[in-house]
Amino acid sequence: MTLRTDSLSASIRYDGSVRSLQLEASTAEALTAFEGEASAAGDGHVLTGSLTTANAKALQAAFPALRPQLIGGHRTSVGTGDRTGLATPGQARAFGAQGGNVMPVLAQQSIREMDRLGRSAQSVMDDAVFGLVEAGWDSGFGADCDHIKTTEGIDRGLEAGFVMFTLDPGDLVADVTGGVNEADAAALPWDQLQDTLEDTKKRYVGMTLDVGHSQIEVTEQDVLTAVVKYGRAVVESMRLYRHVTENAQQEVEVEFAVDETTWLTTFFEHFYMATELTRLGASWFSFAPRYVDGFEKGLDFLGDTEELRLNLEAHHAISQQFGGYKISLHSGSDKFSIYPLCVEATQGLVHLKTSGTSYLCGVEVVAAHDPELFAAIWDISRASYVKARASYQVSAHEDRTPTSLTGVDLPELIRSADARQILHVGYGDSLNGTDASGASIHDRFLAVVAENQAQHTDVLAAHIGQHLAPFAAAPTGR
Repeated sequence: MTLRTDSLSASIRYDGSVRSLQLEASTAEALTAFEGEASAAGDGHVLTGSLTTANAKALQAAFPALRPQLIGGHRTSVGTGDRTGLATPGQARAFGAQGGNVMPVLAQQSIREMDRLGRSAQSVMDDAVFGLVEAGWDSGFGADCDHIKTTEGIDRGLEAGFVMFTLDPGDLVADVTGGVNEADAAALPWDQLQDTLEDTKKRYVGMTLDVGHSQIEVTEQDVLTAVVKYGRAVVESMRLYRHVTENAQQEVEVEFAVDETTWLTTFFEHFYMATELTRLGASWFSFAPRYVDGFEKGLDFLGDTEELRLNLEAHHAISQQFGGYKISLHSGSDKFSIYPLCVEATQGLVHLKTSGTSYLCGVEVVAAHDPELFAAIWDISRASYVKARASYQVSAHEDRTPTSLTGVDLPELIRSADARQILHVGYGDSLNGTDASGASIHDRFLAVVAENQAQHTDVLAAHIGQHLAPFAAAPTGR
């Protein structure tokens, strides 16, 4: 595939597993911003270059569609993270074939995943840009620097040109399962909240909260619980928010996420956070509460679907009271049974995030072409599962999976629930590991996938397309 302007065309060439940037231009001047070997060719000029940051930035300057765009609060959107840097072409094809009007977020990775894989925010952006050139994608994309917990993480994303920042104050969400009292609430940093406990109680106690399908009478205990549980998270959210907005050189947008916590976000707690963040001057396009249980990595939804429907409807009703921001679904990979429900319950004001499922598509390609490499990935992932699962919602049991792969149907193994989760959360240890000869598994993985990129793209396009079709049917312009 090729991207074109009136004076320049760009494509990606494969020579086995080695990729290069190929440019053709009508004038030599059109190539001056690029690194590589240039020469005259017929009536024009050509350049062959490496996939460097300088070339990615030059492409963004030449092709407006390669510059990240704001996602916006009133268009259904789906993020498809890429742990390997090779998934974007298949993801883009899926959006083109089955994405409808869904906004694609094709540069999406959490700071945690970047650190585990030794990637920079810039390399994530660069890989997305080159992948979009490979796909010939000219319809725009979003870029999400995901699950940020530090100002240093924000700075990384800003420098690389990200325009969406998912701010995660989850470490400051308090465990209130043992109960709270007024003394607990009084100990909050009220100066940073620019408020007092008495004024907070006056704002909320006795109010009736409309959550669409029901109404909630807010008690003093509800308020004490909410402020103790989320008060410090509000302070941290604002610290991160101010850093983004005060340091951004480009227009940016924010999602707040408290989904990666043990404790569900009640409807009043969502309302409390939204009210306090608004009072302190924040604005956002998407919010990720901690939903009902059932959102496990790599598997379909395992919880009560009717409970989820009521949960989403209520969170959506609360968002409508603050202008109608989107409800964000994290750990959204492979939840095929609930996608139509999610679209209906939120009236299309929904943002879905996937990541690990695209990595597993790459694992499928490796299993098909290099079973020995897959076995090394499997052994490391399985051995590290007990440690790796601490960061995720998973329920796999490694003792239900094979230790030897002799005679095992590898595609069937990858599709099985236990193995799927083990591989899903074991990516960091396996890709950072070495095979029996001491060679880098990461390098071998990329080489096998790149050598079979046509198949990889096909597998991704089909699998991500399954995710997109229900969201493409969502209403727009709400």
